[in-house]
Amino acid sequence: LALVALASGCAVAQRSTPVDPEAIDGVARLRAATRAFQTLDSAVAAGYAANVRDCLVHEHHGAMGYHHVNRSYVDAKAEVERPEILLYERGANGAARLNGVEYIVPYAAWSRDSAPPVLMGQTLRREDNLNIWYLHVWAWNENPDGIFADYHPRVTCPDSARRVFMTFVRPDGIPPSPR
Repeated sequence: LALVALASGCAVAQRSTPVDPEAIDGVARLRAATRAFQTLDSAVAAGYAANVRDCLVHEHHGAMGYHHVNRSYVDAKAEVERPEILLYERGANGAARLNGVEYIVPYAAWSRDSAPPVLMGQTLRREDNLNIWYLHVWAWNENPDGIFADYHPRVTCPDSARRVFMTFVRPDGIPPSPR
């Protein structure tokens, strides 16, 4: 039943992309691997950051939330069961809610000028401002914009922690120099 719901969730969420069996399998594996991280303390015990100050938002598309990074996973590969970042939202009572994950691969480990990494049948996107490849997966909070959308329109951030994130684009269209 859960797999059927997951498959239909992928079908609804991916409006322009057909349901890919690799994505369905990947999301199921991701959920199994991150189920314990519904509790932030479990994520911290596994090496993810305990305290994150900023909650990332986009002015028009919603938010990503708090990015809890496990730096030991940041390397040349994205692995379904080892997401580099867990995406949490804080409730009114301060409790953390796991919404999804973000996979990242730094350009220093996988050149920006090479073919992009692929995970769950999805091509990772470039973020030249941060010099990374990335992919969001909203595995724990259905996203009407798609399971692999960058932002979630229903995720919110408290005013005290809001940090507007905008992708950097130079006026001439040339990406920023690597740092």
